[in-house]
Amino acid sequence: MDQPFRSFLRALPDFPSDLPNFDPAEAPSDPSELFRLWLDEALAAGVPQPHAFSLATADGSGELSSRMLILKDISADGWEFATSRTSRKGQELSINPRAAMNFYWPQLGRQIRVSGTVVLLSAEASARDWAERPGADGSSNDSWQLYALRPREMEFWQARADRHHIRHQLSFPAS
Repeated sequence: MDQPFRSFLRALPDFPSDLPNFDPAEAPSDPSELFRLWLDEALAAGVPQPHAFSLATADGSGELSSRMLILKDISADGWEFATSRTSRKGQELSINPRAAMNFYWPQLGRQIRVSGTVVLLSAEASARDWAERPGADGSSNDSWQLYALRPREMEFWQARADRHHIRHQLSFPAS
């Protein structure tokens, strides 16, 4: 490459010029309803795997890790996802039950960040989730765990071509 890497990165395109409008004053009061609206728009725009998100966790000494997961549901328990309790993220959540999710839909210039406390859901719900996975073969998996992230903070972020991005930030009391 003839140019420094920084210049190369700066020259890459950011967002499309025809981004959707977003007025936080007109957003539904229920953030899960706004998420569902944005998810529908992501699907309509052809965003692949719009239910995929990055999950950030930390171990007991604060070392961070992040990986991609699939949102299972939004329920009264919280924003649901699943993994093995013996995986790195499962072990980190057992030590430090706080996490952050980040959904990113570049075609629409949108991100949704959800952070809070993570709780374990029931063994029955976990077994049902395991059994409903694509390719399930009827076997059980005792280490499979369904979790719910209970939001303490959320941000709906809409990019704008003029770089005056819109942030709709919400905070919730501890449950």
